[in-house]
Amino acid sequence: MATVESVCDAFAWQARYCDAHGSPFTARLLRGLAQAIQEGEPALRAVASWAGGPLPDVLALRVAGALHALVLDGCVPDLARCYPGGDREGDASALRHAAIAALASHSDVLAAYLSTPPQTNEVGRSAVLFGGFMVIGEYTGLPLRLFELGASAGLNMNWDRYRYRLGDYVTGDTSSALELAPTWHGEPPPLLPMNVASRAACDRSPIDITDVSQRQRLRAYVWPDQTARLRQLDSALAIAAQRPVHVEQADADLWIERILAAPLPAGVATVVYHTIFWTYLPAETQARIESAIRQAGQNATPEAPLAWLRFESEELQNRQRLRLSLWPGPQRLHLADAQAHGSEVFWHAAALNDLSLTAPRHRHGGTSLTIHRFGEPR
Repeated sequence: MATVESVCDAFAWQARYCDAHGSPFTARLLRGLAQAIQEGEPALRAVASWAGGPLPDVLALRVAGALHALVLDGCVPDLARCYPGGDREGDASALRHAAIAALASHSDVLAAYLSTPPQTNEVGRSAVLFGGFMVIGEYTGLPLRLFELGASAGLNMNWDRYRYRLGDYVTGDTSSALELAPTWHGEPPPLLPMNVASRAACDRSPIDITDVSQRQRLRAYVWPDQTARLRQLDSALAIAAQRPVHVEQADADLWIERILAAPLPAGVATVVYHTIFWTYLPAETQARIESAIRQAGQNATPEAPLAWLRFESEELQNRQRLRLSLWPGPQRLHLADAQAHGSEVFWHAAALNDLSLTAPRHRHGGTSLTIHRFGEPR
């Protein structure tokens, strides 16, 4: 069982993380809750006596998610006044007291959020993945056969159905209702027609976006003062309702082992990808996934290539890394660093020197890619 001190330390760590990633409101909320836990607040007894590891279990975000859900559902008007847009938004003391009162009167909601890990699907990460998919398409000249691990609601499976503003360029599906516009540093990635042959995904607990309560759970885990992220999520959910994707309920290691046990098909580039997923896996699960990918890579050919694209934490200061391995091809390409939610991307064009990019060897049609320089007539 965790100690009160370890729980408070976890809340403090999460508050620092929120500050560093542009959510001072959530940081303020968590610091107030940590103070209440330290003081023995009865409404937070289940949090203070947490049976697992408060930091790896992301305990602080479970509590924050419960409170945001109550605000979104209109259940706690006094607390809503202390949230972004309310008339008491900047009052830390009022926020703390209103949060405690909300948890005390809605202990069932707190219990529900404590019972399962936070479930998010940060669609902003598609802006980071986009560059990687473009590199794979340019290098192989083939349509992409996609497999996402830890896909949640599958919103990043729809990456080719979004519009992107990357520095001076507008690209992607320019008719899309969702535009992702990260602060972009460096040259743009290769820009070519988007060509997805097939897509599949797995998650241990996939989100069913046809379920109103599950959609609301996704929204509750968006930090309340990051309204742009919430708008992106709502737009992505609307697109997914029109262009649904299926996320299979499965453990990632067993799922990808089964898929890669079959010979890689010719005429498509098989791509395994994931975002901010790896760190949540036990070491033995990581090893099984990597072994399955590398074994399949040994049998890859130019006609049936394999790619492993991952956007994951590597203990960078407020950034994550986009890495790519190709079979046949280079194994350790560092394509970009980016903010965890995809709001800022540092593209490393020099990494492409190892690829000796040439004109694609194959043409299979695909979704038209319109490219505009920002400010040009369209």
